[in-house]
Amino acid sequence: MNFKKTKLITALLSCNFFISNIGALEVLEIKMLDEYVITREFPGKLIPAEQSKLAFEIPGKINSINVDIGDEVILGEELAALDGRESLAQLNQSKAKYELASQVLARYQDLRANGHISIQDLDKAQSDQIVAKSQYDFYKVKYEQTRLLAPFNGVIQNRFLDTGSVINAGIHVLEILGSNNVEARISIPSNYMDKVQIGNEYEFDVRGASVKAKLERLAPMSTGGSNNRLAIFRFKTFLNPGSIVKLKLNLTEKTKGTWVPIKSLSQSEQGIWAIYTIDDQQTVVRDLVDIIYFEDEYAYVSGTLKDGDLVILGGAQKIIEGKIIK
Repeated sequence: MNFKKTKLITALLSCNFFISNIGALEVLEIKMLDEYVITREFPGKLIPAEQSKLAFEIPGKINSINVDIGDEVILGEELAALDGRESLAQLNQSKAKYELASQVLARYQDLRANGHISIQDLDKAQSDQIVAKSQYDFYKVKYEQTRLLAPFNGVIQNRFLDTGSVINAGIHVLEILGSNNVEARISIPSNYMDKVQIGNEYEFDVRGASVKAKLERLAPMSTGGSNNRLAIFRFKTFLNPGSIVKLKLNLTEKTKGTWVPIKSLSQSEQGIWAIYTIDDQQTVVRDLVDIIYFEDEYAYVSGTLKDGDLVILGGAQKIIEGKIIK
């Protein structure tokens, strides 16, 4: 059973009417309601919750690119690397200087404890060790920047360069889409904003399937100067980015009326609709109604109807007004 049929059957059950036969006519007994539920649809597009264009922070020659479009990657995986020979040499050199400065400092601390050197000599050894350590830390970072790592679990969306390219810092090499979650960004008119609340789950139609998503946040305003607000919904399951989805907002309208099949309605004068019922004397009576809302094969109407009225299915095609049913 599809999404729309399931919702319609739920709505009809709330009407609490039943169909029976009187003579040759098919009738239904209705129950008047104080409210009805309608569904408003707001379209949007699925986008990855995480999406990033990746670049090296330093210039250099691309030594390897380990992934291609469509490859799945995990957090921390090496995706590409620059020629790191120069950075590695600088790192090794700074490490040697740091280790030497640390050894000198340890020796000077022993000498100072025995009174063989001045406090100024010890201070200089400490300063040299601190400078050497900062240089070592700096070149560790520079060497790490020769490797491009996956910032999250995802799928490679684009590859912009090939091995051997000489690039400046900040040039895009790869594009990655997160594979853990997707979001839907929905523009909602301001008069419906009181119907949604951050943290609540709402129903979406995704290619005919009903899927839940939680309202994560609201943008302060919509682009383009409209009164709409941009709502961002997060899905628990991963769905194909780029798909068109529809937010289904179930809204309760406080209006007295009842649900009837559209086939029981007949158009009367001046756009007014008529519906035919059977009174206590088994006589066909015409009641005038207003159509407030309709969906599929049913309409929510108000008018002169009351609880327990027997509505004739088929409308004017099935009966003659004033006819007595035997």
